Amino acid sequence: MRIRPLCLLLLFVLAGNPLSFSHAQELPWSQRMANTAIKRWPNGKFVSGNQPWKWNYELGVLLQGMDDVWYHTGDATYYRYMKNSVDTLVGSDGSIPTYRPEDNELDDLALGRTLLVLYGVTQDAKYYKAATLLRDQLRTHPRTSDGGFWHKQRYPNQMWLDGLYMAEPFYADYAVTFHQPQDFEDITKQFVLMEEHARDPKTGLLYHGWNETRQQRWANKDTGASPSFWARGMGWYMMALVDTLPYYQENDPGRAKLLAILQRLAAAITKYQDKNTGLWYQVVDKPHEKGNYLESSAACMFTYAMAKGVRLGYLQPSYLQNAEHAWQGIRKQFVKTEPNGEVTLTGTVHAIGLGAGIGNDGSFNYYTTQEVVSNDPKGVGAFLMAATEIESAQTAKLGRGKTVLLDAWYNSQTRKNAAGQMVLYHYKWDDYANSGYSIFGHMLREYGLKTDTLTKAPSLADLNKAQIYLIASPDNPQWNKSPHYMNEDDAAVIADWVRGGGMLVIMQNDPTHADIEHMNVLADKFGMHFNNVQLNAEVGNHFEMARIDVPGNGPVFRLPHVLFMKEICTISPTAPSVPVWTWKNNVLMAKARYGKGIVVGLVDPWLYNEYTDGRKLPPPYDNFAGGKEYILWLLKQLPKH
Repeated sequence: MRIRPLCLLLLFVLAGNPLSFSHAQELPWSQRMANTAIKRWPNGKFVSGNQPWKWNYELGVLLQGMDDVWYHTGDATYYRYMKNSVDTLVGSDGSIPTYRPEDNELDDLALGRTLLVLYGVTQDAKYYKAATLLRDQLRTHPRTSDGGFWHKQRYPNQMWLDGLYMAEPFYADYAVTFHQPQDFEDITKQFVLMEEHARDPKTGLLYHGWNETRQQRWANKDTGASPSFWARGMGWYMMALVDTLPYYQENDPGRAKLLAILQRLAAAITKYQDKNTGLWYQVVDKPHEKGNYLESSAACMFTYAMAKGVRLGYLQPSYLQNAEHAWQGIRKQFVKTEPNGEVTLTGTVHAIGLGAGIGNDGSFNYYTTQEVVSNDPKGVGAFLMAATEIESAQTAKLGRGKTVLLDAWYNSQTRKNAAGQMVLYHYKWDDYANSGYSIFGHMLREYGLKTDTLTKAPSLADLNKAQIYLIASPDNPQWNKSPHYMNEDDAAVIADWVRGGGMLVIMQNDPTHADIEHMNVLADKFGMHFNNVQLNAEVGNHFEMARIDVPGNGPVFRLPHVLFMKEICTISPTAPSVPVWTWKNNVLMAKARYGKGIVVGLVDPWLYNEYTDGRKLPPPYDNFAGGKEYILWLLKQLPKH
């Protein structure tokens, strides 16, 4: 059955707006499972009350899933769960009392990713200090002779697939956040060494571990590799690849190496995907061996990695079919809905290792006789990640191959981060605080668009690398003592690019927060004059003072919304510009055809994080859902070439 475009729009927008559903059963699977986990494990604690609670990687996996659901829905319930869970383990001074750096366990680094999320959102130095404790572990962490991290201090001279997920996404995130680009050479090395030591040339699959000295009883005396292809081990490694790659610069030679590894592994694991169920066996290459079974966490990990790999352009689109087939199998084979509406994930192997224990010999029998449980936090975390990717997989087709280039020249505000470095912020993709565009950027990427940033005055060569050029809230001297003003020469370059078929989007703030006068040098070329006025001034969190009710059935917003639009200017359009969205006789959005291109003007700041991430605005405000419709409308306006 074909779904009509309007119905498809309703499904996508409602999936990102939890207020649109009155019953838990109507929520998408990502939220149903996340809500269940919050109820089942308050504050992220999934051990019984009399057991000690400490820093651990399983919580890191679960909270990474929660982070994905938060960004997918704009519902801050999931953010608050992340924060509350971490705050039980981190002191106000940034200490982590239950973390033992001398143990040198890569597992301990996985939860560091949530520390970096919380630092980005709150700018609270305690999270920076805690993350730096973890990062410092890597400075002295023991290594193999060729530079690979040992999995743990007590497992000398061993690299495991698991360790790549535990360490490398955090390592890369920290390197980007605190400007340590030299670390990417080492990050690349870890992936390359793991594949070199673990890849079977015949099947393309990866053995779970490698022992440099060949002294472990499970180690092959010639290669050092363990004897079995463990599904979740490859799932960890594959997730690590798709989670680390986004931090790489396009011109980093390591990026091409990681892409090639990901593509080789995707080709290998799909050959062993069960045709009937879409799932994978615990020991991947022996589906018919007695005692082998289909395992849920690996299926979730493979689903996530393939769907995300396709969305970000790392894998061919055909892999989405594999991911969707697996997702169907996961829901059919492993998901149960309880009478109270809660969701259970079955079929997860609880713990696997290659240590020195009597039974940990890496054999088929070892992997297939370990405890299998329901509602394991590792499995639930992977399920959440897979669900968010599958739920955005169809929208991701709409913008595939297109790039949104964000200006960081006319808006070039800087501030000091917790490390004392000067960094760009305010309407930036990597600004996770109230002032940033991290949520908006994620929305765009869920529609398949690539996001990039331009930190200099635009040239035609720069602009020709993108389909959309976005200028948001250009600086004025009140907020930036050295603003870069729009001028006639720059405006001519931009207009020439639009004339050739580009899309220019100007999202203009009010005159007290942004430069209107000079930006009109550009906007006036298209008959799109921003007025030096301020509407909807708000006092003391009286949100109603900035409320705009959108009835729906319009060219941009097909659905009704209640938007919070505080301190906005207006637009006076003249030919070739025409009004697109008007409120109380004020034009809030205009569009102009200019040569082969399109110009869109919109009053802002309703789409930055403070008003989209769910932490501030109460119901019924739904800027997040409105933003998704706005993006869909923009995609429809893209010039056809």
